[in-house]
Amino acid sequence: MSVLSDRDIAIALAGGRVKVEPYDEDDLQPSSIDLHLDRSFRVFRNNRYAFIDVRAPQTDLTELLTVTDDEPFVLHPGEFVLGQTLEWVELPNDLVARLEGKSSLGRLGLLIHSTAGYVDPGWKGKLTLELSNVANLPIALYFGMRIGQISFFEMSSPVDRPYGSAGLGSKYQGQSEPTASAYFEDFERGRRGAEPPRRSMR
Repeated sequence: MSVLSDRDIAIALAGGRVKVEPYDEDDLQPSSIDLHLDRSFRVFRNNRYAFIDVRAPQTDLTELLTVTDDEPFVLHPGEFVLGQTLEWVELPNDLVARLEGKSSLGRLGLLIHSTAGYVDPGWKGKLTLELSNVANLPIALYFGMRIGQISFFEMSSPVDRPYGSAGLGSKYQGQSEPTASAYFEDFERGRRGAEPPRRSMR
């Protein structure tokens, strides 16, 4: 598996093999493309449930908020919210991508993902960001700011079942806003080692 260089990324974009829209040549780095923050955020409402139940749909666990062009979204210490990239990204069946934070923002205590840094072959959509503040002070975030970078890796061969294929349970294909977790949808199908509940003999 090899990482695409700036030259190869530019060729992939020009030929339509990879799509990143909107795209500006100034965002091309030696082995990645800078991505920007969109204006929508999904915040958790901790007054609505006693706990997060990964088995159950909790439709009002989060709330979607939108900021204007110059309005800051203030992320407080210890807070976790979902954001998204301004860019729509599409990958072919033989490339996988990694989303990483910007070093300068990491030095301020801003993390842009906890586990969702991996982008499957065949992906289409905006990328949801798992934003958290591990600093001691609030951090102001702004629409359009550089928030992360995406790099691309050549696979040994094209995948047989790209993201979004029938039967894979791809829950976020084509997303255009910060999307809440749909883990509950395939909780039982993906669970291993649990015995089925026993019926009462009474």
